[in-house]
Amino acid sequence: MSTGLEMPTLQKAGAQKPMAAEVVDLIQESKTIFTLRLQLIDPEDRVNYQFMPGQFNMLYLFGVGEVPISIVSDPLDEGVIDHTIRIVGRVTKGLAQLKKGDQVGVRGPFGRGWPLALARNKDLLIVTGGLGCAPVVAAINFALKRRGHYRKLSIVQGVKHSNDLIWQERYDSWRQIEGVEVFLAADESGPAWPFHTGRITELLDKVSVDAEHCLAMICGPEGMMYRAADQLVTMGISPFDIYLSLERNMQCAVGHCGHCQFGSDFICKDGPVFVYPEVRDRLLMEGV
Repeated sequence: MSTGLEMPTLQKAGAQKPMAAEVVDLIQESKTIFTLRLQLIDPEDRVNYQFMPGQFNMLYLFGVGEVPISIVSDPLDEGVIDHTIRIVGRVTKGLAQLKKGDQVGVRGPFGRGWPLALARNKDLLIVTGGLGCAPVVAAINFALKRRGHYRKLSIVQGVKHSNDLIWQERYDSWRQIEGVEVFLAADESGPAWPFHTGRITELLDKVSVDAEHCLAMICGPEGMMYRAADQLVTMGISPFDIYLSLERNMQCAVGHCGHCQFGSDFICKDGPVFVYPEVRDRLLMEGV
């Protein structure tokens, strides 16, 4: 049985060697989150570079190091590759200091992306937590630009604190599109927060999808994904129609270094997207 997770693009033999890219723009999303817009410098690289939503690149900051970052742009965005990044370490701090015209190295794309082909003619349910929205933004844009391929699109996003929410204007614009519903939640909220206060899983009962013809994509903290996936199963969605994007310490992106080993799998090349039954018994287990 196909899981729909076959490699969507053929990785080039030269994927180990960084391609030079120029910073086109740096958009400050919040105090600790920014979007880095890049353009590959070599015209041949630009023509050959292809990716699918859910894949990631390794961004190399010269003299500092390399870090895996999800691609958030749409595959049809000509000439630009967007990455939304949270500042958490030395490399991301360095990337946050870049200016237009600066250069970085790009390796990729890597990993298995979202099975959007399997979602055709189905409802599409996207559940995300924290900055978990970043790996699925490309999938949302992909589906919206190809609206006729998909039925209802439901987006459920949760954050720890209401101040952590980025892209509210995007959610507002998505909510205005026919056949799209958006639900937002914050574990803790400020006085002006107009949306749900509480766990993201408390919103899933409000989602109106055809459970027998629905494909779900979940990304975010592992505990949230585990609880959400189990709840979707109780709602009647097949476990084989539920996909999770996992996150580990990925350093080589090709399964050689072993840092992202997850049981018998390597997140960088066997994931980051997995169908739920593949990983259910390993989620939340220490040392896996």
